[in-house]
Amino acid sequence: MRVIGLDLGTKTLGIASSDINQIIASAYKTIRFRQDDYTYAIRELKKEIIELKPEKLILGFPKNMDGSIGFQAQKTLDFKDRLEKEFKLEVVLIDERLTSKMAESIMISADLSRKKRKTKVDKIAATLILQSYLDSRK
Repeated sequence: MRVIGLDLGTKTLGIASSDINQIIASAYKTIRFRQDDYTYAIRELKKEIIELKPEKLILGFPKNMDGSIGFQAQKTLDFKDRLEKEFKLEVVLIDERLTSKMAESIMISADLSRKKRKTKVDKIAATLILQSYLDSRK
């Protein structure tokens, strides 16, 4: 069964999906919403949950560099609770420090324009989060 990786922002939700053997993560989609409109994000995510039928969700957890939990991390914890209630799936938190910077770096090295990078960074970050989870189980 698949697992889905999520990268939550204030206006976007990057989505990645694993293969059915849970070995490789692939960029899937970015959901865009009004700032902090997580109700809309969950409603849109529901369509992807129905289509992909994951066994669990992997959610990036944006700790501060010193490991403390800041404002965005608290929003992520609240989002995790809402996901668990809505979808009745296990939601695993994965440290996502620097994944957006890594995603940006990967796209720069692939010579993507700034405009294309802006549209892809969230789902690439979700892919890195998900791949990190998949690799950690080996």
